[in-house]
Amino acid sequence: MSLVRAENLTKTYRFGDIAVPAIKGVDFSIDPASFVCFVGPSGSGKSTLLNMIGCLDQPTGGTLKVLGTDIATLDRRAAARFRGENIGFVFQDFNLIPVLTAYENIEYPLIMVQEWPAKKRRQQVLRLLAAVGMADQANKRPDQMSGGQKQRVAVARALVSNAKLVLADEPTANLDHDTAYRIIELMRKMRDEFGTTFVFSTHDPKIMGEAELTFVLEDGRIPDGAGKGETHHV
Repeated sequence: MSLVRAENLTKTYRFGDIAVPAIKGVDFSIDPASFVCFVGPSGSGKSTLLNMIGCLDQPTGGTLKVLGTDIATLDRRAAARFRGENIGFVFQDFNLIPVLTAYENIEYPLIMVQEWPAKKRRQQVLRLLAAVGMADQANKRPDQMSGGQKQRVAVARALVSNAKLVLADEPTANLDHDTAYRIIELMRKMRDEFGTTFVFSTHDPKIMGEAELTFVLEDGRIPDGAGKGETHHV
């Protein structure tokens, strides 16, 4: 069973009387525990697709099922709960809360959207801190961390609620070459350890080289017959 499946998926934005089609009837599927990326120039629709997969935006037409749920059936509150229970996010600018420590940033999603008792939260946060190599940095705030450390914390935060799917929007854009490579290796390790699916929006050839399936967005369409290990132009 596919973790994510899109059929004739469309997204059109309206600005007054002007309709701007961003996604034009695409079909794709993403398997569990896979590394997948969407690539293409700015404005090609990469972020639009990630926002729909992440239940931050809804399709204009077609169907998009994530973990078997048709996201068009979710109202705002249901979409927020679904995200909190199933989907993690990693961003190019880290999006850590400045006044919180690494530990507190990772714990934050559990406090906000999960009904976990304090002891269970602590065990989970400590487990993720260790998994991303930040156990000895738990009390540092973001302004005391390097870019690579911030992204490690962001990866741990994305996984802390046992997310089955992590969406990473240009996660290496603000990192130097060596740090970016280490973050990609970390994500692959997390995929292997936790069985999490990682879906990237990226320009980074390092991520493209690691991806099992790459979709290249150019004009809003994906050909039929997409298979693992291939690059497909949209």
